[in-house]
Amino acid sequence: MSEQNDLPKDERIPFFQRMLDNPFLLLFIGVVMPTVFYIMWGIMEIATIPVAP
Repeated sequence: MSEQNDLPKDERIPFFQRMLDNPFLLLFIGVVMPTVFYIMWGIMEIATIPVAP
């Protein structure tokens, strides 16, 4: 048996597998997504505060 890859040359690695194999991308997503959601939540909370008479 040869030491080459078992995958045929025309078979590509799926996008999500490549994404989940990258720890820095996962770290970036894990920091950015909660930050964006909390900022959106804060803006919605500020927008719903009634105006003082």
